[in-house]
Amino acid sequence: MNSKPSLRNKLLTLPQYLIPQHLLSRLVLKMTRLQMGAITRWLIRQFIKIYRVDMTIAQTSDLRDYASFNQFFTRAIKPTARPLAEAEIISPVDAEISQIGQINKGSLLQAKGHFFSLEDLLGGNQEMAALFKDGLFCTLYLSPKDYHRIHIPMTGQLKEMISIPGRLFSVNQRTTEVVPNLFARNERVITLFETELGPMALILVGALFVGSIETVWADTLTPSSQIQQWHYDKKDAPVLQRGDEMGRFNMGSTVIMLLDANHVAWLSERRVQENVLMGQGLARILN
Repeated sequence: MNSKPSLRNKLLTLPQYLIPQHLLSRLVLKMTRLQMGAITRWLIRQFIKIYRVDMTIAQTSDLRDYASFNQFFTRAIKPTARPLAEAEIISPVDAEISQIGQINKGSLLQAKGHFFSLEDLLGGNQEMAALFKDGLFCTLYLSPKDYHRIHIPMTGQLKEMISIPGRLFSVNQRTTEVVPNLFARNERVITLFETELGPMALILVGALFVGSIETVWADTLTPSSQIQQWHYDKKDAPVLQRGDEMGRFNMGSTVIMLLDANHVAWLSERRVQENVLMGQGLARILN
Protein backbone atom coordinates (compact mmCIF):
# COMPACT_ATOMS: atom_id res chain seq x y z
CA MET A 1 0.00 0.00 0.00
CA ASN A 2 1.38 3.39 -1.00
CA SER A 3 2.25 5.91 1.70
CA LYS A 4 0.65 9.24 0.81
CA PRO A 5 3.00 12.28 0.86
CA SER A 6 1.97 15.26 2.96
CA LEU A 7 0.15 18.21 1.40
CA ARG A 8 3.13 20.40 2.28
CA ASN A 9 5.55 18.17 0.36
CA LYS A 10 3.17 18.07 -2.62
CA LEU A 11 2.96 21.87 -2.70
CA LEU A 12 6.72 22.27 -2.39
CA THR A 13 7.26 19.83 -5.27
CA LEU A 14 4.55 21.27 -7.54
CA PRO A 15 6.78 24.02 -9.05
CA GLN A 16 9.07 21.33 -10.47
CA TYR A 17 6.25 20.19 -12.75
CA LEU A 18 5.74 23.75 -14.00
CA ILE A 19 9.22 25.18 -14.51
CA PRO A 20 11.22 24.65 -17.74
CA GLN A 21 13.54 22.02 -16.24
CA HIS A 22 15.85 21.55 -19.23
CA LEU A 23 16.15 25.27 -20.03
CA LEU A 24 17.09 26.10 -16.44
CA SER A 25 19.57 23.23 -16.33
CA ARG A 26 21.23 24.41 -19.56
CA LEU A 27 21.52 27.93 -18.12
CA VAL A 28 23.09 26.60 -14.93
CA LEU A 29 25.45 24.48 -17.03
CA LYS A 30 26.68 27.60 -18.86
CA MET A 31 26.83 29.78 -15.76
CA THR A 32 28.89 27.29 -13.77
CA ARG A 33 31.49 27.29 -16.54
CA LEU A 34 31.92 31.06 -16.65
CA GLN A 35 35.36 32.25 -15.58
CA MET A 36 34.70 35.48 -13.65
CA GLY A 37 37.77 35.74 -11.43
CA ALA A 38 36.96 37.36 -8.08
CA ILE A 39 33.20 36.86 -8.57
CA THR A 40 33.70 33.11 -9.13
CA ARG A 41 35.85 32.87 -5.99
CA TRP A 42 33.22 34.77 -3.98
CA LEU A 43 30.49 32.39 -5.15
CA ILE A 44 32.64 29.39 -4.23
CA ARG A 45 33.31 30.83 -0.75
CA GLN A 46 29.57 31.33 -0.19
CA PHE A 47 28.84 27.78 -1.33
CA ILE A 48 31.51 26.38 1.02
CA LYS A 49 30.04 28.36 3.92
CA ILE A 50 26.38 27.46 3.25
CA TYR A 51 26.95 23.74 2.66
CA ARG A 52 29.92 23.33 5.04
CA VAL A 53 32.13 21.81 2.37
CA ASP A 54 35.24 20.09 3.74
CA MET A 55 38.09 21.61 1.76
CA THR A 56 40.79 19.92 3.86
CA ILE A 57 40.45 16.80 1.67
CA ALA A 58 40.52 18.72 -1.62
CA GLN A 59 43.61 18.23 -3.76
CA THR A 60 43.88 22.00 -3.77
CA SER A 61 42.23 24.29 -1.22
CA ASP A 62 43.42 27.46 -2.98
CA LEU A 63 40.30 28.91 -4.63
CA ARG A 64 42.45 30.67 -7.21
CA ASP A 65 43.08 27.24 -8.75
CA TYR A 66 39.39 26.96 -9.72
CA ALA A 67 38.75 29.07 -12.80
CA SER A 68 35.03 28.23 -12.83
CA PHE A 69 32.43 27.04 -10.33
CA ASN A 70 32.19 23.71 -12.15
CA GLN A 71 35.92 23.09 -11.69
CA PHE A 72 35.38 23.57 -7.95
CA PHE A 73 32.23 21.44 -7.85
CA THR A 74 33.92 18.50 -9.58
CA ARG A 75 37.16 18.99 -7.64
CA ALA A 76 39.60 16.15 -7.08
CA ILE A 77 40.46 15.03 -3.55
CA LYS A 78 43.71 13.86 -2.01
CA PRO A 79 44.54 10.22 -2.82
CA THR A 80 44.75 9.46 0.92
CA ALA A 81 41.32 10.98 1.69
CA ARG A 82 39.33 7.92 0.61
CA PRO A 83 41.21 4.70 1.43
CA LEU A 84 39.62 1.57 -0.02
CA ALA A 85 38.05 -0.83 2.48
CA GLU A 86 38.86 -4.53 2.58
CA ALA A 87 35.27 -5.38 1.59
CA GLU A 88 35.11 -6.80 -1.95
CA ILE A 89 32.61 -4.17 -3.16
CA ILE A 90 32.94 -0.52 -2.16
CA SER A 91 30.76 2.56 -2.37
CA PRO A 92 31.27 4.34 -5.70
CA VAL A 93 30.53 7.79 -4.21
CA ASP A 94 30.23 9.94 -1.12
CA ALA A 95 26.49 9.82 -0.50
CA GLU A 96 23.52 9.03 1.68
CA ILE A 97 21.99 5.59 1.24
CA SER A 98 18.43 6.45 0.16
CA GLN A 99 17.38 2.81 -0.22
CA ILE A 100 19.16 -0.54 -0.12
CA GLY A 101 17.87 -4.06 -0.52
CA GLN A 102 16.78 -6.72 -2.99
CA ILE A 103 14.85 -6.24 -6.21
CA ASN A 104 11.49 -8.01 -5.86
CA LYS A 105 10.21 -9.49 -9.12
CA GLY A 106 11.54 -6.58 -11.11
CA SER A 107 10.47 -3.80 -8.69
CA LEU A 108 12.69 -1.44 -6.70
CA LEU A 109 11.74 0.57 -3.63
CA GLN A 110 11.85 4.33 -4.29
CA ALA A 111 10.48 5.60 -0.98
CA LYS A 112 8.27 4.17 1.75
CA GLY A 113 5.34 2.47 -0.01
CA HIS A 114 6.46 3.60 -3.48
CA PHE A 115 8.03 1.26 -6.04
CA PHE A 116 9.22 1.56 -9.64
CA SER A 117 9.97 -0.89 -12.41
CA LEU A 118 13.48 -2.18 -13.11
CA GLU A 119 12.64 -2.47 -16.80
CA ASP A 120 11.44 1.15 -16.89
CA LEU A 121 14.64 2.26 -15.10
CA LEU A 122 16.67 0.50 -17.79
CA GLY A 123 14.78 2.16 -20.63
CA GLY A 124 12.74 -0.92 -21.54
CA ASN A 125 15.84 -3.08 -22.07
CA GLN A 126 14.40 -6.51 -21.24
CA GLU A 127 17.67 -8.37 -21.73
CA MET A 128 19.48 -6.20 -19.20
CA ALA A 129 16.53 -6.22 -16.80
CA ALA A 130 16.62 -10.04 -16.79
CA LEU A 131 20.16 -9.91 -15.38
CA PHE A 132 18.95 -8.14 -12.24
CA LYS A 133 15.30 -9.24 -11.92
CA ASP A 134 15.89 -10.62 -8.41
CA GLY A 135 19.20 -8.89 -7.81
CA LEU A 136 20.40 -6.29 -5.33
CA PHE A 137 20.02 -2.52 -5.55
CA CYS A 138 21.35 0.49 -3.67
CA THR A 139 20.28 4.09 -4.28
CA LEU A 140 22.95 6.62 -3.34
CA TYR A 141 22.04 10.33 -3.08
CA LEU A 142 24.80 12.92 -3.47
CA SER A 143 24.14 16.20 -1.67
CA PRO A 144 25.66 19.53 -2.81
CA LYS A 145 28.49 19.29 -0.25
CA ASP A 146 29.64 15.85 -1.37
CA TYR A 147 32.60 14.84 -3.51
CA HIS A 148 31.05 14.46 -6.97
CA ARG A 149 33.31 12.03 -8.77
CA ILE A 150 32.16 8.44 -9.27
CA HIS A 151 34.43 5.42 -8.85
CA ILE A 152 34.07 1.78 -9.81
CA PRO A 153 32.92 -0.42 -6.86
CA MET A 154 34.84 -3.49 -8.08
CA THR A 155 37.02 -4.35 -11.05
CA GLY A 156 34.96 -4.69 -14.19
CA GLN A 157 34.99 -4.45 -17.98
CA LEU A 158 32.52 -2.12 -19.67
CA LYS A 159 30.00 -3.97 -21.84
CA GLU A 160 27.30 -1.44 -22.62
CA MET A 161 26.24 2.16 -22.07
CA ILE A 162 22.78 3.64 -22.62
CA SER A 163 21.83 7.32 -22.49
CA ILE A 164 18.13 7.85 -21.81
CA PRO A 165 16.31 11.21 -22.16
CA GLY A 166 13.73 12.28 -19.61
CA ARG A 167 12.69 14.85 -17.04
CA LEU A 168 14.97 16.58 -14.55
CA PHE A 169 13.15 16.44 -11.22
CA SER A 170 15.15 16.98 -8.07
CA VAL A 171 16.20 13.68 -6.44
CA ASN A 172 16.08 14.69 -2.77
CA GLN A 173 14.05 12.73 -0.22
CA ARG A 174 10.95 14.93 -0.46
CA THR A 175 10.72 14.59 -4.24
CA THR A 176 11.19 10.82 -4.14
CA GLU A 177 8.15 10.63 -1.85
CA VAL A 178 6.00 12.78 -4.16
CA VAL A 179 6.97 12.10 -7.81
CA PRO A 180 5.95 8.58 -8.97
CA ASN A 181 8.60 6.54 -10.83
CA LEU A 182 11.08 9.38 -10.34
CA PHE A 183 14.28 7.51 -11.23
CA ALA A 184 12.63 5.92 -14.28
CA ARG A 185 11.47 9.37 -15.49
CA ASN A 186 14.63 11.44 -15.12
CA GLU A 187 17.45 11.56 -17.65
CA ARG A 188 20.04 8.91 -16.89
CA VAL A 189 23.13 7.13 -18.16
CA ILE A 190 23.26 3.35 -17.64
CA THR A 191 26.62 1.59 -17.55
CA LEU A 192 26.84 -2.22 -17.54
CA PHE A 193 30.02 -4.00 -16.46
CA GLU A 194 31.12 -7.62 -16.52
CA THR A 195 32.86 -8.66 -13.29
CA GLU A 196 34.13 -11.84 -11.65
CA LEU A 197 31.01 -11.69 -9.45
CA GLY A 198 28.48 -11.40 -12.25
CA PRO A 199 26.99 -8.36 -13.98
CA MET A 200 27.07 -4.94 -12.32
CA ALA A 201 25.19 -1.84 -13.44
CA LEU A 202 25.68 1.74 -12.32
CA ILE A 203 22.86 4.10 -13.30
CA LEU A 204 23.85 7.77 -13.14
CA VAL A 205 20.61 9.70 -12.69
CA GLY A 206 20.37 13.32 -13.80
CA ALA A 207 18.42 15.90 -11.79
CA LEU A 208 17.36 19.53 -11.77
CA PHE A 209 20.38 21.68 -12.73
CA VAL A 210 22.31 18.53 -13.71
CA GLY A 211 22.44 19.02 -17.47
CA SER A 212 25.35 16.73 -18.19
CA ILE A 213 27.13 13.63 -16.91
CA GLU A 214 30.71 12.71 -17.76
CA THR A 215 32.44 9.34 -18.04
CA VAL A 216 36.17 8.78 -18.39
CA TRP A 217 35.72 6.89 -21.66
CA ALA A 218 33.09 9.09 -23.36
CA ASP A 219 33.59 12.59 -21.92
CA THR A 220 30.35 14.60 -21.53
CA LEU A 221 26.99 12.95 -22.15
CA THR A 222 23.95 15.14 -22.60
CA PRO A 223 21.00 12.88 -23.46
CA SER A 224 19.26 13.68 -26.74
CA SER A 225 15.55 13.31 -27.51
CA GLN A 226 16.09 9.59 -28.24
CA ILE A 227 17.69 6.67 -26.43
CA GLN A 228 21.34 6.24 -27.44
CA GLN A 229 23.15 2.94 -26.98
CA TRP A 230 26.79 1.84 -27.19
CA HIS A 231 28.09 -1.75 -27.17
CA TYR A 232 31.76 -2.44 -26.46
CA ASP A 233 33.77 -5.33 -27.87
CA LYS A 234 35.59 -7.35 -25.24
CA LYS A 235 38.97 -6.75 -26.88
CA ASP A 236 38.51 -2.96 -26.98
CA ALA A 237 36.32 -2.28 -23.91
CA PRO A 238 37.93 -0.39 -21.04
CA VAL A 239 38.69 -2.34 -17.87
CA LEU A 240 38.44 -0.31 -14.68
CA GLN A 241 40.15 -1.46 -11.51
CA ARG A 242 38.34 -1.30 -8.17
CA GLY A 243 38.39 2.32 -6.99
CA ASP A 244 39.24 3.86 -10.39
CA GLU A 245 37.38 7.03 -11.33
CA MET A 246 34.65 6.30 -13.91
CA GLY A 247 32.84 9.63 -14.19
CA ARG A 248 31.42 12.69 -12.51
CA PHE A 249 28.25 14.71 -12.08
CA ASN A 250 28.13 18.37 -13.06
CA MET A 251 26.03 19.37 -10.01
CA GLY A 252 24.60 16.77 -7.62
CA SER A 253 22.46 13.73 -8.25
CA THR A 254 22.01 10.00 -7.60
CA VAL A 255 23.71 6.70 -8.44
CA ILE A 256 21.71 3.46 -8.47
CA MET A 257 23.86 0.35 -8.19
CA LEU A 258 22.63 -3.08 -9.33
CA LEU A 259 24.36 -6.36 -8.44
CA ASP A 260 23.88 -10.09 -8.97
CA ALA A 261 22.35 -11.55 -5.78
CA ASN A 262 23.68 -15.02 -6.62
CA HIS A 263 27.22 -13.97 -5.79
CA VAL A 264 27.12 -11.05 -3.34
CA ALA A 265 25.17 -9.64 -0.38
CA TRP A 266 24.95 -6.20 1.19
CA LEU A 267 26.96 -5.75 4.37
CA SER A 268 24.60 -6.20 7.32
CA GLU A 269 25.64 -2.90 8.92
CA ARG A 270 24.54 -0.76 5.96
CA ARG A 271 21.31 1.14 6.64
CA VAL A 272 18.91 3.54 4.92
CA GLN A 273 19.78 7.23 5.55
CA GLU A 274 23.33 6.26 6.49
CA ASN A 275 26.11 8.39 5.03
CA VAL A 276 28.90 6.49 3.30
CA LEU A 277 32.15 7.61 1.74
CA MET A 278 33.64 6.49 -1.53
CA GLY A 279 35.80 3.48 -0.76
CA GLN A 280 33.87 2.26 2.27
CA GLY A 281 32.52 -1.29 2.07
CA LEU A 282 29.02 -1.88 0.71
CA ALA A 283 28.80 -5.58 -0.12
CA ARG A 284 30.60 -8.89 0.38
CA ILE A 285 31.04 -12.13 -1.55
CA LEU A 286 28.68 -14.94 -0.58
CA ASN A 287 30.39 -17.99 0.86
